[in-house]
Amino acid sequence: MATFLYRLGRTAFRRRWLVTLLWAVVLGGVGLGAAKAPAAGDDGTSFMPGIEAQKAFDLIGERFPGSDANGADARIVFIAPHGEKVTADHNRAAIDDLVSTAAEGAQVDSAVSPFTANAVSKDASTAYATIDYKVKADDLTDASKDGLEKAIEEARASGLTVEVGGTALASQPAAGGSAEAIGIVLAAVVLLITFGSLAAAGLPLLTAIIGVGVSMCAILALGSALGLSMTTGTLASMLGLAVGIDYALFVVSRYREERANGHDPREAAGLAVGTAGSAVVFAGLTVIIALAGLSVVGVPMLTKMGLCAAGAVAIGVLVALTLVPALLGMWPNAVLSRKVRKAGKRGGNVGHHSESADNGGTRWARFVMRRPVAVLLLGVAGLGALALPATQLEMGMPGAEAKPTSTTERRAYDALADGFGAGFNGPLTIVADVKGTADPKAAATTIAEQIKDTHGVVSVTPPQLNEAGDTALFSAVPATGPNDEATKDIVQTIRAERPGLESDTGATFEVTGSTAMNIDVAQALQDALVPYLAVIVLLSLLLLLVVFRSVLVPVKAALGFLLSVLASLGAVVAVFQWGWGAELLGVEQTGPIMSLMPIFLVGIVFGLAMDYEVFLVARMREAYVHGERSGQAVVSGFRHSARVVVAAAVIMMAVFSGFIGSGESMIKTIGFGLAVAVLFDAFVVRMALVPAVLALLGDKAWWLPRWLDRALPRVDVEGAALTPQAPSASVGPEEHAQEPARTP
Repeated sequence: MATFLYRLGRTAFRRRWLVTLLWAVVLGGVGLGAAKAPAAGDDGTSFMPGIEAQKAFDLIGERFPGSDANGADARIVFIAPHGEKVTADHNRAAIDDLVSTAAEGAQVDSAVSPFTANAVSKDASTAYATIDYKVKADDLTDASKDGLEKAIEEARASGLTVEVGGTALASQPAAGGSAEAIGIVLAAVVLLITFGSLAAAGLPLLTAIIGVGVSMCAILALGSALGLSMTTGTLASMLGLAVGIDYALFVVSRYREERANGHDPREAAGLAVGTAGSAVVFAGLTVIIALAGLSVVGVPMLTKMGLCAAGAVAIGVLVALTLVPALLGMWPNAVLSRKVRKAGKRGGNVGHHSESADNGGTRWARFVMRRPVAVLLLGVAGLGALALPATQLEMGMPGAEAKPTSTTERRAYDALADGFGAGFNGPLTIVADVKGTADPKAAATTIAEQIKDTHGVVSVTPPQLNEAGDTALFSAVPATGPNDEATKDIVQTIRAERPGLESDTGATFEVTGSTAMNIDVAQALQDALVPYLAVIVLLSLLLLLVVFRSVLVPVKAALGFLLSVLASLGAVVAVFQWGWGAELLGVEQTGPIMSLMPIFLVGIVFGLAMDYEVFLVARMREAYVHGERSGQAVVSGFRHSARVVVAAAVIMMAVFSGFIGSGESMIKTIGFGLAVAVLFDAFVVRMALVPAVLALLGDKAWWLPRWLDRALPRVDVEGAALTPQAPSASVGPEEHAQEPARTP
C-alpha cells in the first residue's frame, strides 16, 4: 500500500493541474446536481421496524386508509390574561375567528375549535385548537404558513397569549452556518500556530472545505431520491470538516518533515503520501467501517446518517491523497516555515534542518516514561471516575420540552402541561384489532375500560371503529410526562394486561404514539449498545493487529478506547441528564439522553481513537523497525507526531465544540460528546496512557507469534518498503535485540 500511495503522491504532484481540474469538475458537477435536484421528500413512516409501536403505527395506516399520520398539524394553545378565562365572550370570539380563518386554508384538512372538542382546561385558563393538514410539513406552501401566522398574530392582538406546537410551523435546524464557521476559524488559528505559515495553515482548510462541499452537494443532489434530511447532512459536514482538516494536516506535516530531511519537493510529496497517507487510509477506513456499521442497529435514519458521514470521510481521504499533493506541487515551498524559506533564499538548503532535536513531544514522552506507573494509575482512575455517571444512563427521545424557552413550541408544551397535566403532551395511542370478534364495539370498549383503570392513566377517549369495523382506535393520557420513568412503567403495565384481555374479548391491541415509540426505540437502542460496543472493540483488535503486527498494542488501544468512550458518555450524562454545568452550554431542559446519541458516540469515537492511535504509534513502530530500541522508539514517535496529533485533536475539538451552539438537541449533545471524547482520548489515553504502557511493556509490546505473523496480511502503514535500508516490518523483539541501534 505504501508503494502504491507513494506513486500516487508523485503522480498527483507532477500532474497537479489535471488533478486540481478534476476536483473542480467534480465539485461543479455535484453542485449543479444539488441546485437542480428537487427538495428532499419524506423518507417514509418506518422509524425502527420490528418494535411494537412501529407495528401498531403501520396497522393504523393499513386499517384507517383515510388518515395520514404524517400530515402536518398545528396545535394552537391559548392562554387567557391573568384573572380572565378563555371562555369569556371576547376571548372566545378571538379564538373562533382564528379557527375559522385557519379552516379556509387550501391545504387544511380540518380545524377543530376547543369549544367543540372539549379542549378547555378545568380552570378555563387554557385551551387549544387543532389544525390538521392534508400534506406533510415539508410540503406546506408559504401561503399556508403565512395565513396561519397572520391569524395567530390577530388573536394575540386581542390580548390572548398564543403559542404554537406541532409540525406545521416548527423551526427546522439549519445545516452548516455558524457552527462550521466557528470551527473553521478556530482550526485556522491552531494551524497557524502549529505550522507558522499561512500557506501551510490554509491548505488543510481549503482542501477540507472542498471535500465538505463535494459531500454536502452530493447529499443534497441525492436527498430527494434517498430521503436524506438536513440533520443527516449536519453529521456528515461535522465529521467531513474535522477529518478533512486532520488528514490534510498529517500529509502536509510529513511533507515538511521530508523536505527538512533533504528530499526534493516531488520526492517529499511521494514519501508524505506513502507514509502519512498510508496512515490516513487506514484511519479513514476505521471511521468508515464504524459509521457504516451503524446500519446493523436497524434504524433507517441512523443508517442514512452513518452512511452519509462515511461517504464524507471517504471523500476526505481521497482529497488528502490526491488534491493535497497536487496543491503542494503548485506551491512547493510556501508551506515551509518562514525560517526554512529564508535559509533557502540565503543560498542554504531547505533540507537538513534538525529533526532530531528535543521538542515538547520528546520532553513529555521522557517525563511519562520515567514514572509510567503513576501516570497509568492517575489516568485510569481519572477516566474511570468520569465514566461512573454512564452507569445511570437513561435514554429517550426529547421533543419540544428540550427546545429553548425562546421557541413557541416549548412555550406551547409548557402551557399544555400546566393546563391539562404533564401527560397531556404524550398521549398513548391504542389500536385494537377486533377482527373476528362477535361484537367488535363491545370488545373495544372492554379494552378501553380496562386500560382506563390502569394505575397512572388519567383519561381514555371513546374507541372509534374504522369503516370496516375490524379495528378500533383510542387514546390514553398518562399522569406523567413523556420522558418520565413512570410513563415507561405505565406502558409496560398496559402491555402486561394484554394476554388477559385477549383471552376475555378475543381481540388484540398494541400501544403506539410518539411516547410509546420513543420508549420502544430507546429500549431497542439500549439493548443494541453493548453488542455494538463489543463488535467495535473486536474490530479494533483485528485492524490494529494487522497494522502494528503486535498482540499487546491492539489490546492496549481497545482498552483505551473503552475508557475514553465511557468517560465521554459519563460527561454527557452529567451535563445533559443531571444538569451539571448545563446552563453554561445553553441546555435549558435536562432529561434522558437522545436515544441515538450513545450509538453515534461509540461508532464515531472508535474511528477517531484509531486515528490518533495510528498516527502516533505508527511513527513509534516505524522507528522500531528501523532499528531503535523500544524506549527510544516511543520518544522518536513523540518527536515526530506529538505536535501534529495535538494540533489535530485541538482542531477536532474546535469543530465539534462549534456544534454545541446548535438549537437542535441531538446535534448539541453529539457536538459536546465528541469534543470531550477527543479531549479524553487524544490527551489522556494516547498522549499519556500509551507511552506509559509501552514503557512498562518494553520490547514485549511488539511481540507477535510467528504463526500469526505468517498468517496476517502486510499493509506496511509505516512505509518500510520506501526505506530500503530498513529491516523487515515483521521483526520481533528477539531479532531486534541482536541488531545494532540505528536511526532511520
